[in-house]
Amino acid sequence: MKYRYYLVTLAAATILTACGGNDTGEEMTFESVKVEKTVSITNESGAPQCKVSLQLAAVKGGPAERAKAVNEMLAQQLLGIEGVGLKVAADSFANKYTGDYIKNFAPLYREDRNDKQKRAWYEYHYNITSDTKKGREGVTIYSATIDYYEGGAHGINQRLAMNFDNATGQLLMLDDVFVPGYQHKLCELLLEALTDKVEAKDTDELKAKGYLCAMDMFAPENFELGDDAVIFIYNPYEIAPYAEGIIELVIDNDELKELWK
Repeated sequence: MKYRYYLVTLAAATILTACGGNDTGEEMTFESVKVEKTVSITNESGAPQCKVSLQLAAVKGGPAERAKAVNEMLAQQLLGIEGVGLKVAADSFANKYTGDYIKNFAPLYREDRNDKQKRAWYEYHYNITSDTKKGREGVTIYSATIDYYEGGAHGINQRLAMNFDNATGQLLMLDDVFVPGYQHKLCELLLEALTDKVEAKDTDELKAKGYLCAMDMFAPENFELGDDAVIFIYNPYEIAPYAEGIIELVIDNDELKELWK
């Protein structure tokens, strides 16, 4: 069961179109969308289960077109479903995820159910929680934590951040906030921040500690535009082994002054 396609680099996402002239740029307000669903892999008593828990913040009030655009973007980014609101997408995701679980894994479980060591492989879960906060002037930061287990040695925990322009509802990408050609300088700053964070002397020592072994430093589209700094977020396996977890690199806004648009 593969549902992680929606966590690919956000540069591939469609940029939201600007809303109409009635938009005042007011801060967004949110309401909670909650969907919980649990199914057993078979009808047998005590059979393994798949549990889906989605607790999402959805825009409410304000300009209708802005709310619609932001909520549809959230549905696309968090759930991989396009063209519908967040509540509809959450219900659809939970139904499909649990349905595919039974369809794809019940036959395998019936073969393995007498093997107690394999039972834990079939205890699936998929959880998303989210929160919002004020970012730099005119920006709302939306942060989602995604935790799932689909068999294997361990579960996966990821964090996805999105920055929305309050005036237009646009999902802001790096190209929207930095001048053309920013990539080289930004990667230099990120490499310096990573070196300091893990107390390494240079790139060779970084690699010896398990960082950047199979890739060069890059600036992720997973970032938070704060008042004083930009936080760049790297999920497990992106620049380091799973054991290092989620890595945050903080670059002060003053260090970025030459790069701002």
